[in-house]
Amino acid sequence: MSALSCMTVAAQDISQIAKSDPLIISGAVGTRNTYYHSSISSGYASPLSNMIYANLNISLYGISMPFSFYYTNDNTSFNYPHLSFHISPRYKNWSLHFGQSSMSYSSYVMTMPFNGYGVEYQGDRLRFGAFYGTLRKAVNDDPTDPNARAPQYKRTGWGVKLGYGSARNYLDLYFLRAYDRLKSIDERWANTLAPQDNLVVGLRGGLTCGSHLSLTANMAASVLSLDKTATIVDNDEARRFDKVFDARYSSLARYAGDVNLNMSFTGFNASVFYRMIQPDYTSLGTYYMSNNYHALGLNFSTLLLRRLSLTASFSGQADNLSGNQLYTTRGFVYNANASTRLGALGLAAGYNGYRQLQSDGTAHVNDTTRVDRVMHSLYFSPSYMVAGDDLTHTVSLSGSYTRNEDLNPFATGESDVTTYAIGASYNLGVQSWDMDFTTSLSHQRTDGYQRRYTSDVLSLTTGRSFLKEKNLNAQLTLSMCYNEVKSQMKSLSIGADMEVGYTLNKVHVFSLTAGLCKYGDVNVTQRRSGLDDNEFNVGLNYSYTFSLLEIKRKSEKSNPTY
Repeated sequence: MSALSCMTVAAQDISQIAKSDPLIISGAVGTRNTYYHSSISSGYASPLSNMIYANLNISLYGISMPFSFYYTNDNTSFNYPHLSFHISPRYKNWSLHFGQSSMSYSSYVMTMPFNGYGVEYQGDRLRFGAFYGTLRKAVNDDPTDPNARAPQYKRTGWGVKLGYGSARNYLDLYFLRAYDRLKSIDERWANTLAPQDNLVVGLRGGLTCGSHLSLTANMAASVLSLDKTATIVDNDEARRFDKVFDARYSSLARYAGDVNLNMSFTGFNASVFYRMIQPDYTSLGTYYMSNNYHALGLNFSTLLLRRLSLTASFSGQADNLSGNQLYTTRGFVYNANASTRLGALGLAAGYNGYRQLQSDGTAHVNDTTRVDRVMHSLYFSPSYMVAGDDLTHTVSLSGSYTRNEDLNPFATGESDVTTYAIGASYNLGVQSWDMDFTTSLSHQRTDGYQRRYTSDVLSLTTGRSFLKEKNLNAQLTLSMCYNEVKSQMKSLSIGADMEVGYTLNKVHVFSLTAGLCKYGDVNVTQRRSGLDDNEFNVGLNYSYTFSLLEIKRKSEKSNPTY
């Protein structure tokens, strides 16, 4: 029923110690409280939610040591206390990392943080980094517990990166070694879960030719042992790498990479990219990564007559690189967009499309079930704004059309969907009142197989600042929404939301929010019809920022030297 967390984080530049203030202690405390009531039992929130937080920052000669405390009670769950520590002192071009930290690596090599130790050097041309730490904690619940979480080994990793060059011309090498610790979970779990072992080497580079052409590439090779306990391969070729990695009969070697060619001229930009990730490519230093596909894409943008902006792109992707899948799936994404502004008038329009096709793999695709889908989407969005000495008028319109269709000649049309949407909004700003009025109206209709769904939404919002210092702000929104499923359901909801905020002496911030919604089935054919259900919520928040102690560095003017 409660959650408690405490975090200590710090990042310092030691080279600035002499120029920093000796001691500054500051922080903030606050609370957020929400009450929610619904007339039906399936409310999506707990009736009462309370949260208290406190932040304290101690800055000692530029070395920052923030602490935070967080407590919540939402009456629905319990989270164990969590403690995280991070300190990253910096001196000139050097940085050290202790605790929960992260480093910039190739996206094919490592994207997750580590809990351990690290060092980085960033020079004008030369750069270097290394780390050692835990990539993933063990999950080791009791195997006899029917509600036990899925087990996972503690995962440890270490890596090195080395690079040279500028932002235009560079070459970076990455190395990662990650492995699961056998004894980090109960041996009863180990009988059903194999520990993994991984070695990844990555290379990333860029080359710029003049001011118009540049080429970038990013590639990696990964050797993954799916079972760290499998028998080691015993031959001369495998023994060449046994000091850094043991090749086993469960090991897989896979590759991934991409290359980008960019062209830039006055008023014109274009790029071409190709990406390939082999089947089963995995790095234990990354989160989930799609594999077994390659893709080719084009991007284009230009500015005509200094007013008309045009962009377009096309990309195609296909899987089943190994040819072992039953079927091969290809997908194509394409779009074109245009926008311009003619004085107070702004215009934007565009098209987005998608095509998915299925072909033979190891099996022949049945013509009656073959995947062949297309999606078309068009939109148009004009706007007009007139600004006067006191009044500002803004009118915006929008319209869109989307068609998702199954092109298989044997299809019955049950999965085809067409959506139309139009909308309009008007904003009036009154400078003398320091007030805005916004009203909007939207209509959407979706046609599917023997079904039609419509939705209409109308809203009105106004807000204003009060008092001499404009430190009292209020906003009110009224809304109405009508939904209908043809020949099945008609529902209506009417709501009001209010927010009031007040700032006292720039350090105390109070806010009050409240919302009421009445809704129900308004189909006259039903026995029970009307706005019989309701939801109500109110929130009260407060925060206070403070400075407990400030010992400032004396300026050179107040302490002249002779």
